Amino acid sequence: MHKLDEGLRAKLTLISAPAGYGKTTALSEWARQCGILVAWLSLDIQDDEWFSFWSCVTASIQERVPGYARRIWPLLEKGPSASSVSSEPAISAMLNELNLVPEELAIVLDDYHAIEHPAIQKSLGYMLEHLPPHIHLYIASRTELAFPTARLMTKGEMQRISVRDMRFRPEEGLVFFRNTEGLSLSKEQVAELYDQTEGWVSGLQLAALTLKSSDNIAESIRQFSGHQHHISDYLFEEVFSHLSEEMRAFLLQTSILSRMDHSLCQAVTGQSNSQEYLERLEQLNLFAFPLDDQRKWYRYHHLLSDFLQQLFARTDPKLWGQSHVHAAQWLESHGFEEEAAEHYLEAKQYDDAVRVIEKNLHAFLHKKVEKLSRWVLQLPESFLSKRPLVEMFYLSLLIGIRQWETAIQKIEQAKIRYEAMQGSMDEAEWKPLMGNMYFLCASACYFQKDLNRISEYFELSERVAPEGSFFEALGDNKYYGYDEFDDHMSYINDYHAAAAFMFKWIEHWGRHQVHPSAAIFHASYSMVLYEWNRVEEAEACIERALKPNARQPNPRSLLQIYVNASRIRQSLGNPTLAVELLEQLKLRIESPDYERFVRKIEAEQACLALRQGNMRYALEWLDRCGMASTDEVSLNGAAERMALARVLAACGRTEEAMSLSERLQQLFWREDRLRDRIKMVVLQSVTLHRTGQMQEAIDLLETALRLAEPQGFIRSFVDEGQAMAELLNAYGRAHQDHRSRETPFVLVDYANRLLRVLNSLPDEWEAPIKAGAGARGLTAFPVEWLTNREREIVGLMAEGMSNKQIASHLGITEGTVKSHTNNIYGKLEVRTRVQAIKKARELLLLG
Repeated sequence: MHKLDEGLRAKLTLISAPAGYGKTTALSEWARQCGILVAWLSLDIQDDEWFSFWSCVTASIQERVPGYARRIWPLLEKGPSASSVSSEPAISAMLNELNLVPEELAIVLDDYHAIEHPAIQKSLGYMLEHLPPHIHLYIASRTELAFPTARLMTKGEMQRISVRDMRFRPEEGLVFFRNTEGLSLSKEQVAELYDQTEGWVSGLQLAALTLKSSDNIAESIRQFSGHQHHISDYLFEEVFSHLSEEMRAFLLQTSILSRMDHSLCQAVTGQSNSQEYLERLEQLNLFAFPLDDQRKWYRYHHLLSDFLQQLFARTDPKLWGQSHVHAAQWLESHGFEEEAAEHYLEAKQYDDAVRVIEKNLHAFLHKKVEKLSRWVLQLPESFLSKRPLVEMFYLSLLIGIRQWETAIQKIEQAKIRYEAMQGSMDEAEWKPLMGNMYFLCASACYFQKDLNRISEYFELSERVAPEGSFFEALGDNKYYGYDEFDDHMSYINDYHAAAAFMFKWIEHWGRHQVHPSAAIFHASYSMVLYEWNRVEEAEACIERALKPNARQPNPRSLLQIYVNASRIRQSLGNPTLAVELLEQLKLRIESPDYERFVRKIEAEQACLALRQGNMRYALEWLDRCGMASTDEVSLNGAAERMALARVLAACGRTEEAMSLSERLQQLFWREDRLRDRIKMVVLQSVTLHRTGQMQEAIDLLETALRLAEPQGFIRSFVDEGQAMAELLNAYGRAHQDHRSRETPFVLVDYANRLLRVLNSLPDEWEAPIKAGAGARGLTAFPVEWLTNREREIVGLMAEGMSNKQIASHLGITEGTVKSHTNNIYGKLEVRTRVQAIKKARELLLLG
């Protein structure tokens, strides 16, 4: 609206954008509230005749200005001037009468792209040159104007509103879906739709139509494209059908290109005048956007490209394939190997595709691994066996996408085939090949959790390729990857076997940190030591992984190293360093998927904040994390969901926390993830205990003890602090005579051992845990759980605020603050502010 208002200081305001960008809506809303006279004319193709056009313009002004145009009508009937130099009599008369209009007037010409007649363009240009200063012309058009406007721009008499101005901003998209369309979409879902539509208003409206009739909104958003029938119908009727045959053909053939210049377009279409076509597309506002200031490279709007490609493939599949081949050949010859591979695959030219992939495999692995994965999975297996490294990458992908049985079978077959090549292949080629093959076999054994066979294949790989495997370096790429397997100790259930395995190979590789797997093995081994409460040893182990060395760990390894280091520092009584390590981690991550890594780090920071009693930070994370307890759970991103469940439980949202933790616990049970299943059962038991459901809490605790005792887990229990101490005490009292037939002595003994560890925790735990401890160990505090608002108020009390200041800060009444304060005193069993603050600090309720 601001730019439209600025048009009142100019002669001409041009709103130029493709169909569906809301030009008419914006202008009509502005006309309604601008406070001046507005003469509105909506044009169509029938108005593309000189007399008809100017008659309509005159009539629209006459409606708003009584008495206007008495001397104009006879001149209009004479038609335009035939001279190229003399003025237009009718237009001159119109200008004279406009000079007499006593107040400011805006003339709006909507859908001006319907007007092409040269005489109209000439006379309108003349009118603009001589337009009185209190008269303003607003033109809305899908195309650029056909009459000269450079002089007006130079003199500051023209205001231009383009596609960029007409696009919805992301925040406007959020308001549109929630308030206008009544769709409760998350910020992430709106952002995804915004990216797909590029802020195109009609695209968002058509998306809303689709979503309103959808049973699965998330899937509908994922699949939203130019193929969707609302979009394709709109683009066909409003854009494609109005074009010439030549322009349609050019659009279809070049739609396969993600970007294009005249040379590439010529290679694909055979049109030597391709630059003229590109410039014409831009002039017509046909969803074609320049990518540089020189207007050399262009691209189409994503939805238009989707629509055109689908239409092209359906109507002329043979030419579709040929166009892809021509594009691939041009791109490869000009060094655009990645795009060339895409086009060879589309054309099903698999020999060429696999040739380009093999030639650039190292580069693609480190920069385009997700795209490379998609390509290789498209290739028929018969084209892979001649390219060993590409075939091995394909086999590793089968593991990553959980086709384990198929992968293991094919890896074994490939191993036998490659072993049989010894003697027929040059030894210098065969040994590195087998080094890669054996490392791939070791990877397959990891997914079978067979640590002994992993060791056997590690040894074979080192024997034939001591310099290392190509696939060992594969993990050094900077992408997010399959995060469900990165944390070894969430996957391997036998901690005793894992400790022996990792210690063996850490010792074998030495302490120089040059082997690709050394850093992550140190991180994983330190996790085992930490879980067993051998914290000083865990610290020494993780220190070696933190030290700078010649081989920089990949982002996924850095995540495991720093997160574990932070937990160890916290347990050793250094909370400041624990926080700093996670901040350092954000600075060290270098990845195209940086935001995904940051989400994981911030989830860990929220959990750390809870351990440090900083509820405010955890609640801030809860507000901005974009997750909900009802979201679908999967192994990908499970750590963030676990953090969500923990924060929900901590802030008293018990029902949500229990529902989410139960779904996660079931997921981990199905996927055979022992450690994380134990953590969720422990969280559930502590949460129930805090809400007074003691028997249910004890039952769940016993389940966790049964699962954890064989592996000797300690920190998964004691890191829960005071609440776990109270719960273990209650469990011990319930089974103190050891007569329960259903509870083995070993579990009671295990619970007592955990209590002894809790008794020996650093100073920050001693006050809340040991108060009132008797001969049988730790005794529970009879403290009810504070609500989120009560925690906030006690925090503001600790900052020295009065009740009146707290009320003002929170936007509530002073009486409400007093009511909350009384509840706080009751729950903490205190009588004064000073006692409440002291007790809250003891219970780690304050940051």
